[in-house]
Amino acid sequence: MSQRLSQSKLLAWYAESKRDLPWRNTNDAWKILLSEILLQQTQVSRGIAYWKKLVARFPTPQAMADAQVDEVLLLWQGAGYYSRARRLHSLSLMVCLPSNEGGYDGRLPQTAAELLKLPGVGPYTAAAVASIAYGEPVACVDGNIRRVMARQSKNPEPSMKEVDAWAQDILYGADAGNWNQALMELGATICTPRRAQCTQCPLASSCKGRETPTAYPLPKKVKRKRLDLQCTLRFDATGKPELVQRGSDGILAGMWGPPMAENLNTEGLELIGIIQHALSHRDLYVEVWLGSCSKGTDPSSVALSSLAQKILSLGE
Repeated sequence: MSQRLSQSKLLAWYAESKRDLPWRNTNDAWKILLSEILLQQTQVSRGIAYWKKLVARFPTPQAMADAQVDEVLLLWQGAGYYSRARRLHSLSLMVCLPSNEGGYDGRLPQTAAELLKLPGVGPYTAAAVASIAYGEPVACVDGNIRRVMARQSKNPEPSMKEVDAWAQDILYGADAGNWNQALMELGATICTPRRAQCTQCPLASSCKGRETPTAYPLPKKVKRKRLDLQCTLRFDATGKPELVQRGSDGILAGMWGPPMAENLNTEGLELIGIIQHALSHRDLYVEVWLGSCSKGTDPSSVALSSLAQKILSLGE
């Protein structure tokens, strides 16, 4: 372990400065898991409301396993990256299987190695839940910790293997849950990408990159692809839109919305606009064509993607 990185200073800073987040007030592994999966792609400020809704409706894995995936998607509506919700439902089904059928009798496994066997759980989520809920001495590695490591070691492009080795080396095993959260909190609130607050950092004295923190790590280059689509926005006589559920594969899988594809028949319809929508690695350009249908669907009764909501608003 680096002899200059102060574990005691970081833990003391965390105890005094950590944000009051609702999932930090529970030792329930299921509720902690829900927060970790939500926060993979959702900002903390928005994630709190979704977490509270999910916990209220699905306080246990069994409660989610007893529900249909469409209900999970409906509660997830607006949080984005809907594959997380589908995998979470699959996870609940697996957890609730009897142990003699490959399940866990309704209780989340207690080790990172076992948690990794669940749908949608990667190394980070497994380590976070195992350390925070069960105290397993295993290190987490996420984007925040990678940034702290890059600056502490003045490494512009650390590989995940290097970050993992560093995180394991400095792990405070006696309180791994709080230690992992402290490192992540430092990256999220102090050692931020663009405005590092080095004067407030409890690890400033050991940081080799503090003179030029924004140089570490170098930003990742993301290749984006343009996708052009057509959408038919049809309303019935009562004003309800025609909505269909997308298949289980591809973008926005399982979500509802107006019919949309790369080559739709738009003959006889009116072009009312083009909507731009950004996904993680794609930029969508959707032509919206207005028409009528015999019977529509109440939008409040199904899980709509944010793109579908944009499209529907265009027809108001």
